[in-house]
Amino acid sequence: MRPDWDNYFLEIAKVVSSRATCLRRKYGAVIVKDRVIVSTGYNGSPRGMVNCIDTQKCTRKELNIPSGERYELCEAVHAEQNAIINAPPDRMKEATIYIAGFEEDRSFANGKPCKLCDRMIRNAQIAEVVYLNNDGTLQKVKIF
Repeated sequence: MRPDWDNYFLEIAKVVSSRATCLRRKYGAVIVKDRVIVSTGYNGSPRGMVNCIDTQKCTRKELNIPSGERYELCEAVHAEQNAIINAPPDRMKEATIYIAGFEEDRSFANGKPCKLCDRMIRNAQIAEVVYLNNDGTLQKVKIF
């Protein structure tokens, strides 16, 4: 069967996550407007910096810091942030962002944006967030 549009773009976000360079979690984000992909992003070190997967070192992992805490110790840029940075501003207005994430063991990670990413999504005027929960179920949140 053909997937509906939400599941189609979430599958693409899963593939985008495979490029992530984080040791703890791999996230992919896809910004879509009018069923056309505007931009994609995955979590990883900023351009020109060494990736965690290359050094095999993660300070937050070594210190056993829970998800959502002490981001200042992390080198990575979030998938949502990278997708927004790479997108033309006018194409993000009233768009949808799709987010999929995976833990180290390849189980689903909660794709709900962190507070900083939520603010960036709102500032980009993205209208809807669709993400996968820890159990792999789809969650939709209207922003505007």
